[in-house]
Amino acid sequence: MNENEETRGMYHTITYGCQMNEHDSEKLAGVLEEDGYTPTEDIEKADVIIINTCCVRENAELKVFGKVGSLKQYKRQNPELIIGICGCMMQQEEIVQEIKEKYSHVDIVFGTHNIHRFPELLAEARQFQNPLIEVWEQEKGLIPELPAKRESDYQAWTTIVYGCDNFCSYCIVPYVRGRERSRPVENILKEVRELSSEGIKEITLLGQNVNSYGKDLSENIDFADLLQELNKVDGIERIRYMTSHPRDFNQKLIETIADTEKVCEHIHLPMQSGSSKILKEMKRGYNQEEYLELVKEIREAMPEVAISTDFIVGFPGESEADFQETLKVVKEVKFDMAYTFLYSQRSGTPAAKLEEQIPKHIKKERLERLMDLQSQISQEQNEKLVGKTLEVLVEGESKKDSSKLTGRSRSNKIVIFSGDSNLTGELINVNINKAQSWTLFGSLIE
Repeated sequence: MNENEETRGMYHTITYGCQMNEHDSEKLAGVLEEDGYTPTEDIEKADVIIINTCCVRENAELKVFGKVGSLKQYKRQNPELIIGICGCMMQQEEIVQEIKEKYSHVDIVFGTHNIHRFPELLAEARQFQNPLIEVWEQEKGLIPELPAKRESDYQAWTTIVYGCDNFCSYCIVPYVRGRERSRPVENILKEVRELSSEGIKEITLLGQNVNSYGKDLSENIDFADLLQELNKVDGIERIRYMTSHPRDFNQKLIETIADTEKVCEHIHLPMQSGSSKILKEMKRGYNQEEYLELVKEIREAMPEVAISTDFIVGFPGESEADFQETLKVVKEVKFDMAYTFLYSQRSGTPAAKLEEQIPKHIKKERLERLMDLQSQISQEQNEKLVGKTLEVLVEGESKKDSSKLTGRSRSNKIVIFSGDSNLTGELINVNINKAQSWTLFGSLIE
């Protein structure tokens, strides 16, 4: 908050999409709090409402438009209310045009490339009644740092690379987030040291493809080197990262993760399809055999590792035989967890123009089969941990049972156990005595 400044009122943020978006929302909240606003869960009491949007799937876009429409009533009740919309959706010209034409109650529109302009846009919106639309078509170097208001006192996200150069045929991200820009290693180390001094114990490194970190930097450094540097930061006890692209996951990185004590034994390795034919159409840069070989190499180096993945079901041209290849891989790899999605046609991507679009009812039926299989495998993988002792970072009360605590193991398993809430933020040991598909249950070892 600015010195001698009275509180300006309250703010409410709404976030759709990935961890990158959630981290951006932390920065927006940081700007608002520095400017004298306080957070509120009650949207009706807010003086500033910011919606941070996602355009990876059609469903998220529809939700955004529904939400924006519903805010009109609050503007009627409080004409001083400032409504802002930002994020990936705003990088699409036709969507900005639609907001201009249909949602005149929106005050600020900005995109992913100029999030750092939010303080100035907010100040202007307080002075002038006209809607402010400022969307930069392309990135202009690295985004300047903004203060962040984190949800947690012991976990934090750190962006290491912005944008994406992969141009998978189904994905809109490179068009809305721009080309890859790695943050200088000293820049990242400075931030992580500051986080450590604030009591942060676990950091998650963010990038659309963390494995390509450093490719655009003048110094000779890659993601494995960065992990080794971060491992030396005192106070940080756990290092996570997402997302990894299988194509760039090399032997050096496998060995570094295996040998670096603070890097957690969990690898999120999106496969997207088990069919080599579909992977080629998706422009993923690997086939089924190469992916399976990579998994084998990872497990040889780290027998205790948990591997999670993403699958897109119903990509254009996916036959039943192609889908069976996905099921085959799931049975063979035995992923600890899989995030599964229906293919969503995104205007502006090459896949949207493919003729063999799969009917929705077939996509849904395949998705259910895949989810049922994965649920059974996740249960089997978790049952192997019964009787073992896991190190858990306590995250607080369990959402489903406030008399219990919840936390995560190094392999990213959710663990529920009884204990005192003052353990929140501590690393403790829990003996596992029961397993379900998505959750482990245990007892605290004093």
